Amino acid sequence: MKALRYENRELAVRDIPKPQTNDEALVRVTLSGICNTDLEIARGYAGFEGTIGHEFVGIIEELPRVSKAGTSAKASADDPPSLSVGLLTQGQRVVGEINAGCGRCSLCQVGDPRHCAKRTVLGIVGRDGAHAEFLKLPVANLIPVPNEIPDEYAVFTEPLAAACGILERVSIKADARAAVIGDGKLGLLCAQVLATTGASVTLFGKHDNKLRIAKRHGFETVLADNAKLQARQFDVVIEASGSPSGFNLGLDLLHPRGVLVLKSTFHGGTNIDAARIVVNEITVAGSRCGRFGAALDLLRTNAVDVDSLISEEFTLSDGVRALQRAAEPGLLKVLLRP
Repeated sequence: MKALRYENRELAVRDIPKPQTNDEALVRVTLSGICNTDLEIARGYAGFEGTIGHEFVGIIEELPRVSKAGTSAKASADDPPSLSVGLLTQGQRVVGEINAGCGRCSLCQVGDPRHCAKRTVLGIVGRDGAHAEFLKLPVANLIPVPNEIPDEYAVFTEPLAAACGILERVSIKADARAAVIGDGKLGLLCAQVLATTGASVTLFGKHDNKLRIAKRHGFETVLADNAKLQARQFDVVIEASGSPSGFNLGLDLLHPRGVLVLKSTFHGGTNIDAARIVVNEITVAGSRCGRFGAALDLLRTNAVDVDSLISEEFTLSDGVRALQRAAEPGLLKVLLRP
């Protein structure tokens, strides 16, 4: 199969063997999305080598099964359609939670492998990713996609879930003033999720075309260069700029005892003036992955707009060029179709 690989500091589309699934499911990828984390991995973030990508929608090709003797076997897409694992069947359209835990620790036992110490992460840590013709994941990670959600929207499930994850970390009331730093894909999704709480949302960004999308949704928008004019005005700030400068800008915008939620992951460090956090009694919360169910509900009910976030689509064979385009200023979501 073809896969977009980052190896030996080089990005290339290569022919590699189809995954050997053993006790996991094999998924045929129908569409994948390039995100900023993919770009950062190609710059050295997380030290990952292998197939990149973690945003996808696909079709179940094979499912593991247990034979009468109790040993593991595999069910393929050619098997009878009645064969299933749980609520999943061959040929079913799915998205997938990207964290695969050990299955034995206390976190995995309560159904939350996102912080399992031995987890692998699709296309990020120890597990080949989604910019490929096929991928494998544990059956427990796969979630059926409602029929009314097209592939082009379903591929946004993972980043939209990450935006929803903010509400797991902090409580945002309807009378809150919230700011989002960053007008990229994640920032625009975060703003839409925050708006579901009733909070007033202001988006800070650098690109007129992206800020226009936010304006169409009724958000106040501010060019980042003018951000300090709104210093100390916000109860909560979501930092989704993908840049080290976003942290200090967030501190500028917060009033004392405000909450700063960090979403950005990037290669390199961030200089932190800890005294500002102490003196103004700022709460800092990290937020990474969220639950897919909440994201699928928003997509199913058209409660968020992802259509306006799609910039371009490439074939997987042209994956290197697609990543180069995704890194260009002003671009939003770039999709890959195997």
